[in-house]
Amino acid sequence: MIDHISIGVRDLDASAAFYDTVLGAIGLDRLVTRAGTVGYGKKYPEFWINHRPELKTSDSGVHVCLRTREQAQIDAFHQAALNAGGASVGAPGPRPEYTKTYYAAFIRDLDGNKIEAVTF
Repeated sequence: MIDHISIGVRDLDASAAFYDTVLGAIGLDRLVTRAGTVGYGKKYPEFWINHRPELKTSDSGVHVCLRTREQAQIDAFHQAALNAGGASVGAPGPRPEYTKTYYAAFIRDLDGNKIEAVTF
């Protein structure tokens, strides 16, 4: 149903460096770089960051969940985010309150966007 998603970031260069590392940990590559926007994906851009210098909050209310194939990718995603300056808002682990096979990690990016990686 959803083809792609985009989120706003205050500093496009810093956020692109952040997402190069974090999304690379779950197999997404930078596929497009244009003025004011960067797109990531496997075959086509599915996750976009867009320059929005007017953002003022450290908690934008955005929550994006990206599905992975295995738990090791989620562990790597979480660690990559921490290494790149993001914050943990949920360490990798099972979330039985959702389903018995739900394994996820939650991070906040440099602009407060909440990004989750999950596998079942």
